[in-house]
Amino acid sequence: MNRPLYINDFSLHCILGSDKALVFEKLSKGERGNFTSYDVAGVMRPAATIDPESLPPVSDKKFDNRVNRLSQASLENIDATVRKAVGLFGPNRVGLFLGSCDNGSEASVAALRCFKETGAFPEGYVLDYQLADYPAKFIAERFGITGMTSVHSTACASSASAFVSARNNLYAGNCDVAIVGGVDIASLSVILGFASLEAMSDRPTNPFSANRSGLTLGDASVFFVVTREPCAELCTPECGGLKVVGFGESADADHITAPRADGEGAYQAMKAALVDAGIEASQIGYVNLHGTGTELNDAMESRAVNRLFGEANHEDVPVSSTKALTGHTLGAAGALEVAFCCLALLSRDGENNCTLPVHLFDGVVDPGLPPVHLVKIGEKTNNLKYCMSNSFAFGGCNVSLIIENGLV
Repeated sequence: MNRPLYINDFSLHCILGSDKALVFEKLSKGERGNFTSYDVAGVMRPAATIDPESLPPVSDKKFDNRVNRLSQASLENIDATVRKAVGLFGPNRVGLFLGSCDNGSEASVAALRCFKETGAFPEGYVLDYQLADYPAKFIAERFGITGMTSVHSTACASSASAFVSARNNLYAGNCDVAIVGGVDIASLSVILGFASLEAMSDRPTNPFSANRSGLTLGDASVFFVVTREPCAELCTPECGGLKVVGFGESADADHITAPRADGEGAYQAMKAALVDAGIEASQIGYVNLHGTGTELNDAMESRAVNRLFGEANHEDVPVSSTKALTGHTLGAAGALEVAFCCLALLSRDGENNCTLPVHLFDGVVDPGLPPVHLVKIGEKTNNLKYCMSNSFAFGGCNVSLIIENGLV
């Protein structure tokens, strides 16, 4: 039996901005923001980082770091909806489900540098910055939420995993409404980590190209207010009809960092999402790929996508990776790309055509990959009802989500 999550409101903040209409315009035109360059062992590495000076400080100093400033920038756009949810259901019936990977390494590295140079940590620094639940504690305190809190750190699938957890707990009766999403920053420590894996490119990522050379990291915070039933008192006008209807997970555990080469884990997650939603692959009108631009990810994902939709005689389903525009936002990526699917579903014109997020790359298709239909600038599709969003993480943690516009 299908158990959807009804989307009442959502917000986002990434290198493309926080205004949803402007963000989607950039997604459809292939306009990326200004990337910052970091010197990593003499090689300049770009990252889609948001200028810290553009993020106002958090008033409660114990929570004032770049991660929480980024969360605050997104939360301000759904502040009224969250407070209404707390008032309607009570603070103990609001659940918080968050995906995040880098909870405070930037602050801790700076504090350790200060300690090494001066013999003391900087004033106000607390080790709490490094705790996995620190971003969730900030959100809970901001809104007075006392219900259950669950923080997921399953690498690149973290906030997609948070959606699964939110659905399970809402239907188990552990909460009545949930704030679900993710936040992450491209800190220097994370950039150095991926560079050590030889997974980072020295230019903005070039997914599914024969010339792809690795990923590019980015900052983002994304939050949704969801319920297990429609809630007219809570749902904003733009979100009427939006819901997450398919949840698919797999854990192939093939390698600690590399994806399984044949794409079996990714295929199983996508297949499970379709079964959970009760629909066929032929009904999917758009897929937001995980699409990191690494040699291994793009190879396995193209195999999995080609196999899934080839079985349904639907090989021409439009797909794109939006990470060339936003960077790979790690723990926030799953939620960010669900938001992009929502924006595509809402982009309907007078002739019932929806604009799709473009696949930005150099146009040199890798002949060694199974063919997929990569979205071109300005491409539209008619009567878009279902989108699929893929998140495939370290350790073979694979999550695929299906989003529906129920008004179509």
